[in-house]
Amino acid sequence: MTKEQIYRWLEDVKDPEIPVLSLVDLGVITEVEVVGNGVKIEMTPTFVGCPALDYMKAEVEALLRNKGIENVSVEVNYKKPWSSDKISEKGRAALKKYGFAPPPSANVFADLEILEDAICPRCNSTNTKMKSPFGPTLCRAIYYCDNCHEAFEQFKPV
Repeated sequence: MTKEQIYRWLEDVKDPEIPVLSLVDLGVITEVEVVGNGVKIEMTPTFVGCPALDYMKAEVEALLRNKGIENVSVEVNYKKPWSSDKISEKGRAALKKYGFAPPPSANVFADLEILEDAICPRCNSTNTKMKSPFGPTLCRAIYYCDNCHEAFEQFKPV
């Protein structure tokens, strides 16, 4: 068993809120270490109060045990805070396909004004308006596209 193989297997563990996005592509799996015949996984949640954290840990443990790994350790780590820049390109594409606008780079995020502009994931228009900076979770805002007349959510840059 290799580190790369473990990462491939973990692609099957999906975010409970967005089931087209793996924890790997979300950037929540921050380290994989093969130790003898066991595996140590480090996870950094998208925010400290994430209510799905225990569920995600259990899913990671169950998947690896089903692959025959008995010694599995999943640790939550806050050494380096999660950032929306950790979402992979594959993850950004999955978000868009699912109807979410991927977040802009956190490197260019200076203030809330950047949240006013979002690209519609359905028609690619920039003719959008933020309806609320507060979406169904802390990491999302709600927008409306004036071109296709659809509401959508955008992940906030963190």
